Amino acid sequence: MIKNVIVFFTIVCSFFSCNGLGSQKTRNYNLKVQPQKKEYHLNDTVQLSVSDNDFGEAVASVSYKINGEELTSMEGSYLLKNIKLGKQIIEIEVVTESGKEYTFQKELTILADKAPKLYTYRIINQYDHDKTAYTQGLEFVGDTLIESTGQYGKSTLRKWNVFTGQEYKKINLASQYFGEGVTVFDNKILQLTWQENLGIVYDLDLNQQQTFAYGKSKEGWGLCYDGKKIYKSDGTEKIWILNPNTYQEEDFIQISTDKSLFSNANELEWVNGKIYANTYQKDGIMIINPQNGAIEGIVDMRGLKEKVEQIPELDVLNGIAYHHNRKTFFITGKNWNKIFEVVFEEK
Repeated sequence: MIKNVIVFFTIVCSFFSCNGLGSQKTRNYNLKVQPQKKEYHLNDTVQLSVSDNDFGEAVASVSYKINGEELTSMEGSYLLKNIKLGKQIIEIEVVTESGKEYTFQKELTILADKAPKLYTYRIINQYDHDKTAYTQGLEFVGDTLIESTGQYGKSTLRKWNVFTGQEYKKINLASQYFGEGVTVFDNKILQLTWQENLGIVYDLDLNQQQTFAYGKSKEGWGLCYDGKKIYKSDGTEKIWILNPNTYQEEDFIQISTDKSLFSNANELEWVNGKIYANTYQKDGIMIINPQNGAIEGIVDMRGLKEKVEQIPELDVLNGIAYHHNRKTFFITGKNWNKIFEVVFEEK
């Protein structure tokens, strides 16, 4: 089963960094990590140590922190527990017997400790979908779908009823903008643009209220909201966490299985405490733990694209919306003439 999943997911390998960075002298200091590996896993136990020779005298104390949290020692061993996955920086603080203080860093790549569960889908219903819509974002407000579409000169934001087909309103983006992900919160609609470094905020009637610039994430891909925070993907292995009041990037998680980091999380949907993300150009949906970035499940969506009209403009699956009352997912794609109501079932 795992081999089948790997076929339709792009694996991004992460490599171990061996360089420590000295903060008080030009020389580098060495952190010894045992066992020596390219990647470690959540809940691994490691031995960490520094050498007196690096500091010219005996070391009186040393502490190790990841994301500001000190690792707890158990007889010289340290448990990689309750930390985020991906490329993480260990901050080492050394105090020598004479009272001199040294700080330096080392990067470790930490992966998930469990393989993701595998799921398939079962179709409940199918409905008509505008095949000219290059779907980039999809989210329900009641029975109304908020849909963002892309392509320069063709990008839109629209409200419509999937059950009746009625379109309530549609607006066109300026031709220099490529529409991307969308989410709804606090009576506001937030829409991303792709490479224009711009997010757009609307009211529920699609009237533009304000815009904001991105931070370190240079592209806009997918969006979702957990009730307190906004999550934004940018095509890398990172999912950024935004403040819903300022739209500033405050943190990020990195997406990982027990084998590698993953990139290209595109359209996002928040469902029952997890992030559901389809992978760009692949027929699969990742189920991501928002606390640490672990991919806890993978939904094999192969075969769904073949059920729509095979027009020249047909493109990949991209569009996940969860209907909270029906407890079903609505899945579509770029220039698909159908939207499918489905449930996911473990294989």
